[in-house]
Amino acid sequence: MSFLLLTSQEWANEHLPELTLKAILEFGDKTNEGVLLREVALPWFDIVRLLQKDPLAVYQIGPRKWEEIIAGAYSRAGFDEVVLTPRSGDKGRDVIATKHGIGSIRIFDQVKAYRPGHVVTAEEVRAMLGVITGAQNVSKGVITTTSTFAPRLQEDEFIRPYIPYRLELKPREILFSWLDELSKSKPNNESK
Repeated sequence: MSFLLLTSQEWANEHLPELTLKAILEFGDKTNEGVLLREVALPWFDIVRLLQKDPLAVYQIGPRKWEEIIAGAYSRAGFDEVVLTPRSGDKGRDVIATKHGIGSIRIFDQVKAYRPGHVVTAEEVRAMLGVITGAQNVSKGVITTTSTFAPRLQEDEFIRPYIPYRLELKPREILFSWLDELSKSKPNNESK
């Protein structure tokens, strides 16, 4: 008889229930690409505070809620238009964030809500490069993950030339820092 020993992290992943979250975003009109984000609701801030206190809570949040959290982050970062794409048929884009005006930018973000040990692979990153190459109306692709990226991925000869100007890789540590920073800033409508 063999026994499988689990780390406390693995046990938590297997036994902790997924968080049931209230609506963290308020949505507006539908577009051809998804639904426009109108406002970040108060529970978004509660989630960020929870992650600061208990980093393991990241694994209790489902993939769709992570897409909503990231959409809210782009809104908090001052993007003029944020679209949350449908659950299926999103063409490799979970969030589309646009800043208008001089130096306008349009970002496609693909959110990977992965458990520890499940890394984002080079193939997944190359798929995002295909998406941003095929879409002529995008400035940059971002892959945001609750995990990390495969070792030496940024050294890949087909990925390295695109970083950081056409492709941004946002692992867990950078994601948490970004969310923390955004949760402390004034809402867009208060800065004017």
